[in-house]
Amino acid sequence: MRDRRKREAAGLNRRAFIVLIPGAAIELAGCVTRPAQQQVYLGPTRQDVTYVTREKPGTIVIDPDNHFLYLVEKGGQAVQYQVGVGKEGYGWSGIATVHDKQEWPDWYPTQDILDRKPEIRKYMVQLRSGYGMHGGPENPLGARALYLWQGKVDTLYRIHGTNEPESIGHDVSAGCIRMRNDDVTDLYDRTKVGTKVVVLAGRSV
Repeated sequence: MRDRRKREAAGLNRRAFIVLIPGAAIELAGCVTRPAQQQVYLGPTRQDVTYVTREKPGTIVIDPDNHFLYLVEKGGQAVQYQVGVGKEGYGWSGIATVHDKQEWPDWYPTQDILDRKPEIRKYMVQLRSGYGMHGGPENPLGARALYLWQGKVDTLYRIHGTNEPESIGHDVSAGCIRMRNDDVTDLYDRTKVGTKVVVLAGRSV
């Protein structure tokens, strides 16, 4: 695992990854925006910071209002990542767990997305689980995604990548919690299925 991380980190110094949301059967009407039009290469935002919390090491804490995600570590420290927050990112708060993780998933837009954005239909093809777009750098879901559930219930809240890395650190028109692709890849590698996630209450939009 350590060697793989080193190889992937080296690759991230040369090119930007794109992060994703998985899920053929899940309706994520606001968690994506558009297929990539032009690649924008921006580096990681992650940094080690002092972060005082009662949460145990390994917990993810999302602060939508301040556009940060924290991975809690020992000794009052955390890894901090900048995030972009869309309307859906302000629509849910509470405690969840990472139910699933996926790499380079296919994107299956809902009918609502297709109705609102008919221009994306030209990017869609027939896939194994329906009408969608193959996973990869052109995919608006990006390179990695974490699905958050409460017990057996899908919150429809996602931590995912984006093909709009310039939006990170800002409010965006749509989306859950976006991260730059190298950041979400780093978080993905550090996170296990079953990880506790605390989403702080944000302002309503």
